[in-house]
Amino acid sequence: MPDSLLSDIFVLDLSRILAGPYCTMVLADYGADVIKVEEPGSGDGTRGWGPPWVGDQSAYFLAANRNKRSITVDLKTAAGRQIVQELAAHADVVIENFKVGGAARLGVDYATLAALNPRLVYCSITGYGQSGPHRDRAGYDFIIQAQGGVMSITGAKDGEPAKVGVAIADITAGLFAATAILAALHERQRSGKGQAIDVALLDAQIAWLANVAQNYLATGEPPARYGNAHPSIVPYETFATADGAIAVGIGSDAQYRKFCAAVGRLDLAEDARFRTNQARVEQREVLIPLLQALFRTRTSSAWLELLTTLDVPAGPINDIPTALNDPQVQARAMVQEVDHATAGRIKVLGPVAKFDRTPATVRGAPPPLGHHTGEVLQEMLGYHDEQIAELRRLGVI
Repeated sequence: MPDSLLSDIFVLDLSRILAGPYCTMVLADYGADVIKVEEPGSGDGTRGWGPPWVGDQSAYFLAANRNKRSITVDLKTAAGRQIVQELAAHADVVIENFKVGGAARLGVDYATLAALNPRLVYCSITGYGQSGPHRDRAGYDFIIQAQGGVMSITGAKDGEPAKVGVAIADITAGLFAATAILAALHERQRSGKGQAIDVALLDAQIAWLANVAQNYLATGEPPARYGNAHPSIVPYETFATADGAIAVGIGSDAQYRKFCAAVGRLDLAEDARFRTNQARVEQREVLIPLLQALFRTRTSSAWLELLTTLDVPAGPINDIPTALNDPQVQARAMVQEVDHATAGRIKVLGPVAKFDRTPATVRGAPPPLGHHTGEVLQEMLGYHDEQIAELRRLGVI
């Protein structure tokens, strides 16, 4: 694929579950040759995380493994470790998410592989990182969401803390890892040297607290839960309508005044209590009930039509089927179809970033377990058929 962004990059993926595979899927979308190393017989644990199933494949596995090749190698065997070390000697990137110390026990740690390939960019993703008092703990998205503070600000104002509905700590850690890998590859062009990258789910979770964390650092006041409302912008939340509910995000004083004028309530804009966003934040308990009563006077579609005409940000509260079938989502190719070796024609999500010369593409379906083992050993390491057959007989691959 000479015209793809990362067609000259070979990624050896030793990761499993979600954070690591999501990272390597992004790199694969950009054209990198990603070889996913899995345990013979079972593979990535998410292969068994069903239902739901698409043919004989778990939907969970399909979500994070498109555009990759799968090989099976038993890293507990000397021959298996040799295969991975030989591949790493040719790789640009290795990514793993073993518990701290796990890669070293298997002979696939940075020190071992960098000795074979000094240009190697090696990324480790763990729950808590390679340092600190919790480094040896297993990291799970749900626990990280709880420990990292996001649950404390998610959920109804007077309700219990709630996790985000997607494994967002895993996914954002994968995205941070992808950008870090690309930065290291860029630096390697200058220095000629690889390096180790340490990405922690907890660090990623803390980082994406963003303005909420900064508000606390600025004031010392612990952030509260606001449900669907915003701590620093009013009105910016969901409103019940005559037949449902919509999301409204009025992000400036000009938008607010324009909205009030359009609905015949200019008094709500001229009232000193509501004239500025700062005033509206301070008086939210007074203003929001007035707006709630106003929004209940029209249907959702009527409000959305009006607000769109005014260029006031607003949108429907879609369920997942409606969101995936939204005309804008379809126009952006965020749902695509691809042929799978055993499951037939399947639907997958598409790449986010759109490039005008070197597009990110869905070139291949998530691979069946070990589907490319023989191909990779022959193509990249020069193994012949008899060697591969013997390795299969011994259970190494």
